[in-house]
Amino acid sequence: MPDTSVPAPPLKGIRVIELGQLIAGPFCAQLLGDFGAEIIKIEAPGMPDPARGWGAAKKNGIGLYWPIIGRNKTSLTLNLREAEGQDILKQLAETADVLVENFRPGTLERWGIGPDVLHKHNPRLIITRVSGYGQTGPESHKAGYASVGEAKGGLRYLIGEPDRLPSRAGVSLGDTMTGTFAALGTMMALFSREKTGKGQVVDAAIYETVMAFIEGLIPEYAIAGHTRERSGPILPKVAPSGVYPCSDGMVIIGANQDGPFKRLAEMCGADWATDERYATHDARGDNQTELDEKIAAWTRQRPMADVLAACEEHGVPCGPVNRAMDMLEDAHIKAREAIIRMVHPVMGEIPMQGVFPKLSETPGGAVRPAPALGEHSERILSDLGKSAADIEALRERGII
Repeated sequence: MPDTSVPAPPLKGIRVIELGQLIAGPFCAQLLGDFGAEIIKIEAPGMPDPARGWGAAKKNGIGLYWPIIGRNKTSLTLNLREAEGQDILKQLAETADVLVENFRPGTLERWGIGPDVLHKHNPRLIITRVSGYGQTGPESHKAGYASVGEAKGGLRYLIGEPDRLPSRAGVSLGDTMTGTFAALGTMMALFSREKTGKGQVVDAAIYETVMAFIEGLIPEYAIAGHTRERSGPILPKVAPSGVYPCSDGMVIIGANQDGPFKRLAEMCGADWATDERYATHDARGDNQTELDEKIAAWTRQRPMADVLAACEEHGVPCGPVNRAMDMLEDAHIKAREAIIRMVHPVMGEIPMQGVFPKLSETPGGAVRPAPALGEHSERILSDLGKSAADIEALRERGII
């Protein structure tokens, strides 16, 4: 008979201790939890992760990012500034595969629970450390937020209009990018452990992650003396490729290669493909502004739906500039189940982005809503051999 059982997600059986807060460390743990890892999120008693209430929009006092970054996690409160709390963490580390933290470098060492100590308790433990500047170097001691890392890593200088101060994306790119790299590093360390039997430290710095995304920026300057500058909505010398207004919104069109550009010209009823000002990639780059103006004059007279339909008919890469309200109604997003819905015990049903990437045989999933503070403390401590009386005494002493 065919096997009709549901396959286990790929990280089922991997236990992760999360000591992070806000985004970078918790996003790393979220990615691991999305694919089946057990995530034990540790927060100080009475001092929850600020992400629980973070953001401009809230429901019942809970920030609307928390149900996403907190999904698939359990919650244990633990005072790591006290010896009893540190001892419990050491016990927990003996049962774990991964520990994720994003404190300022040196914090774990000051509490007596740095990698040297934890590896004595569990040599197989992967310790993933996320920080602004890394665990070594003359600036490693500094506090590092995503905005600072984006600037140090060269990204922030490039964002915005050329005649204004650098801008920023509307989300914390440095944090989520670094959380992604930290998860990747964690997976590579787990893979290495399969061969060596040994754990190790994964050192993920925000500014270095950002540097990984700046393409040829460094050799362009070092070898060719070229400094990229802010260019607003365009990529200099790459045309047409940008945002174009419609009568009821805007679209992105990317037709800088010769084939798509010829089809774009045909779609617009123009002779641009044979005009020497636009016939080649270099010529289009040299005359970028006037070409964009001509395309905008065509799109501005038409609603988005007509422009999108025309582009699809002619094989021109094009798409809408979506807002949240648009994504919720997008037929392709619905068909791919890229937005899922979870039921939170306090907030009710919440739509959110799904689990990515999609694995054909062992997909991940969002199966557990974000926990209340300390929701699973008793169960986790009981599993460590603590009695009900022990747990109550820990609570009275402020350890949990």
